[in-house]
Amino acid sequence: MTVKSFSAAAITSKSLKDNVRPFVVRDSPASLSPRVLWMHVNHYEHYTNYSTAIKGNKAAGKFSADLDSEDIMKVMSAVAGWQIDNFTSVPHHQLDWTNGALYAGMMEFAKISQDRKYTDWLYRIGRTHLWQPHRNIYHADDIAVCQMYLEMYRQKKSDRLSYLILAPTQARLDYVISHPSGAGLLLDYSDPQTTERWSWCDALFMAPPVYAKLSAITGDDKYLEFMDREYKATWGFLYDKEEHLFYRDHRYFPEKVLEANSSKVFWGRGNGWVMGGLVSLLKELPDDSVYRPFYERLFTEMAQKVASCQGKEGFWHASMLDHQSFPNPETSSSAFFCYALAYGVNSGLLDKEIFTPVVRRAWKALVSAVFADGKLGWVQPVGQDPKVVTPDMTEVYGVGAFLLAGTEMMIFTHNNH
Repeated sequence: MTVKSFSAAAITSKSLKDNVRPFVVRDSPASLSPRVLWMHVNHYEHYTNYSTAIKGNKAAGKFSADLDSEDIMKVMSAVAGWQIDNFTSVPHHQLDWTNGALYAGMMEFAKISQDRKYTDWLYRIGRTHLWQPHRNIYHADDIAVCQMYLEMYRQKKSDRLSYLILAPTQARLDYVISHPSGAGLLLDYSDPQTTERWSWCDALFMAPPVYAKLSAITGDDKYLEFMDREYKATWGFLYDKEEHLFYRDHRYFPEKVLEANSSKVFWGRGNGWVMGGLVSLLKELPDDSVYRPFYERLFTEMAQKVASCQGKEGFWHASMLDHQSFPNPETSSSAFFCYALAYGVNSGLLDKEIFTPVVRRAWKALVSAVFADGKLGWVQPVGQDPKVVTPDMTEVYGVGAFLLAGTEMMIFTHNNH
């Protein structure tokens, strides 16, 4: 009697997809890979509406972090593709700020990609929602999606119906400017009125670029006047003039809370939002703009501090000043900082000799956080202060930040070659 023993091994780990119907290729030699195939379900509503693929068990390789344009585009395509494939699993409303940040990065990537699918995907989302901002009139988060809308308008400006893309954003901003909120800057989530102005530092990514883009598109300075006044109010309230970093909101002032190592609480992604937003502003403001000097000074001042907070492995952390309590990488902040510092070098605002090594380490670290299937890991979930991050954590805004970083790395690579 012959006794045969069998062993089993998982062919997927923590997959967000249904992986069904595995089968072995008949008479395949042991040297052939893949020997196991299975159905990988991207989307299934009905037998007339589904998307599946055949997957094999051959181990996928990691991505290269070399500063080569093909390598950069390869990893960006994988990250963007993974997010689009998994978009039905995203729990946020399509017009939520989380997705607004994704669309901003996806739009910049779409501009340099030869594949129209990214622009088409974004266009379908905008058209589905009739190019409307999200629901709350004054809330900065609810116009984050308009960054993508305005870039789409720029591409479609010559189209007969392009005004349908522009009009809802312009109507929202016109109303806010003509009916300014009288709220203060003491954020209190139990009082919705306190979110009517930019009372938390994340708002400096969500709203100011929309005003700057609309001003550039229309030629109307009123949008910059309003943006500049509100931005400086937030800067005056939340920016630490000694540390050159932003508090997330007034609840994190040092007289109220400190890190475990007694340092001030500066949230990594919060300051990433600010730096990412500054890049968007600077790209819109002409060199001779009366508004530009303030934002250039703030950008270069913060960049010096941000670079000093980079971990030796190239990442930044959930806390800017307490890496011991939060030792794990955090990729959404790291991606925003990579994006900002690369832009600074590319534009000549930052010293090339000093910041080039920082940018190189940052990109290498970011690429190492991408799984073989394109999933971006180590992204802190939605929050407002430093928290523990794990490798499997991902979020759409982290992907948006990664794509923004990648677009600047393409320019960085071209300039350095």
